[in-house]
Amino acid sequence: MRYVLKSSRKTFALSILTITGLLQAQDGAALYKERCASCHDSPEGRIPSIGAIKQMTGEAVYAALTNGAMKSQTRGLSTQELISLLTFIAPAGNAGAKPAFEKNCTRNAASSSGLDPSVKPGASAWGGLWGGWSPSVTNSRYQDTKAAGITAADVPRLKLKWAFNLGAVTMGRGQPAVAGNRVFTGTLAGDMYAIDTASGCIQWAFRATAGIRSGVAIGDANGVPAIFFGDRSAVMYALNAATGELLWKTRPVEHLLAESTATPQFYKGVIYQGFSSIEESLVVDPNAVCCSFRGSVVALDAATGSTIWQSFTIREPAKPTGRGKQQGPSGAAIWSTPTIDEQKGALYVATGDNYSNPVTETSDAVLAFDLKTGKLLWSRQLTQDDAYNSACSSREPANCPDKNGPDFDFGQPPILANLGEGKRALVIAQKSGMVHALDPDAEGKILWQTRVGAGGLLGGSQWGSAADNRRIYVAISDVVLHSVMDAKAPGGRRIVPDPKKGGGLHAIDLKSGTIVWSARPALCPATQAICSPAQSAAVTAIAGAVFSGSLDGHMRAYSTTDGRVIWDFNTARESPTVNGKPGRGGSIDATGAAVAGGLVFVHSGYNQFGGMPGNVLLAFSVDGK
Repeated sequence: MRYVLKSSRKTFALSILTITGLLQAQDGAALYKERCASCHDSPEGRIPSIGAIKQMTGEAVYAALTNGAMKSQTRGLSTQELISLLTFIAPAGNAGAKPAFEKNCTRNAASSSGLDPSVKPGASAWGGLWGGWSPSVTNSRYQDTKAAGITAADVPRLKLKWAFNLGAVTMGRGQPAVAGNRVFTGTLAGDMYAIDTASGCIQWAFRATAGIRSGVAIGDANGVPAIFFGDRSAVMYALNAATGELLWKTRPVEHLLAESTATPQFYKGVIYQGFSSIEESLVVDPNAVCCSFRGSVVALDAATGSTIWQSFTIREPAKPTGRGKQQGPSGAAIWSTPTIDEQKGALYVATGDNYSNPVTETSDAVLAFDLKTGKLLWSRQLTQDDAYNSACSSREPANCPDKNGPDFDFGQPPILANLGEGKRALVIAQKSGMVHALDPDAEGKILWQTRVGAGGLLGGSQWGSAADNRRIYVAISDVVLHSVMDAKAPGGRRIVPDPKKGGGLHAIDLKSGTIVWSARPALCPATQAICSPAQSAAVTAIAGAVFSGSLDGHMRAYSTTDGRVIWDFNTARESPTVNGKPGRGGSIDATGAAVAGGLVFVHSGYNQFGGMPGNVLLAFSVDGK
């Protein structure tokens, strides 16, 4: 086992959180109410909720309270008071804790796991395979008929086969991965499960040191079938896929507030991982120093976890700007999975906005790196002067950059598409509502651009598109939020989505950028208390059908011919679960469906931005068999 942590402060922070009994719990609760609750119980903009903070590591919370964005809130506290506050906040990333569920199941597990530890991974060896963010390294999120195990004609007959309770979480966030007879999925409580696809029973479970927001990548570690993922503290893991044994873990980035939101990309014995951060959300404090994080992509040896190379999205580290305590440049985080270009030996990533001035030419951009060395090959910026952080939407905008950009960063990866006749394109949709096609063989020259959404802070296209050999399928968020009075909510107000704004799915010709068809968003029923038609989740395609989830809780399949809805399942309901505890679906956001081996896997429940909470992984099959 290899374990690398480059920050001694993490050990100290985690040690602090193991100290209990110094003060009574109510002292920590009182301090939280006095100094923190007004912002984090009723968060606005990108201020994290207390639930989100509980998914951070002790390191990140400690850094924010003592030398970061929240330093002014803890000014004057004694060491014991600080410990009491940290103990009350109680981050969920407890390395000694057990997963919520380990072996309990109401059905008999299948006799065979479908994983032979002596066989190297691959679609032919492991059966139907959805091995990461996408079945292919081009990030098309397209599954061919053989691997999918279902056709478009089968889709209307899909029924719920089983539901799995993900534990005490309010959202299912990770992208499931499928190999052989197992589906692998993580939770924001830090649990990673290997689940039998036929029965829904747990084969093994593992607890990470922090919540798992990334999806799972499948590959091998020196010949051992392995899964790879990251947690919210930017620690990367490799587990034996057959047994759940920890092979290695490492934290390959230095910044205390870095996190892994993207699903890793496995390619020829190397893990490629991009990193984002929570710093953008923690600088609403006018006394905080903003900002020092800069996005990066890291290449790790899949066998050992050792770093092969690391490349930053911003060339120079942040330094004082001359404007108060502000630093820059910063930001340009990588939220999504890297795309591999086997032909050119290149890796493509899409970046977020700058957090502070000065702005850079590599924010809101597609960057190309050399696969072997990490050298930046070219950059194509698609929104200029986009510097934004959560202070811009808060009551105290002292840390808002002068540019105060539109926050049109990329949350999804570019798709590498073959156009025929030797021509190719990198196609990507943006929060601006635009879809772009770039030429990877001409340093990202723009081929076409098409508008499909209005755009906004939570607008445009959010987490991922899908493409077959003719079209790219783009779902639109454009969610609009309102603050309403609620006596039962902290602070007397809560955030709700507008039931009449957002949503829609578009099919766009890959060669020309012409919109072939558009599917209108569904109408929210008047009887549903919380509803939004916004389609923020990633899209998935098979031959003849496109799957797109919505904040209204529905997973729908559309005909690729004309955009007709051919299947519709409302996941926002209680479901009996195979692991014995009640489970409930809710809004569908972030990750999309994984289709493999005749099954469709969907995470349901997403309470951020006023959505409906939920905690289930759902498996669908033809006629539920």
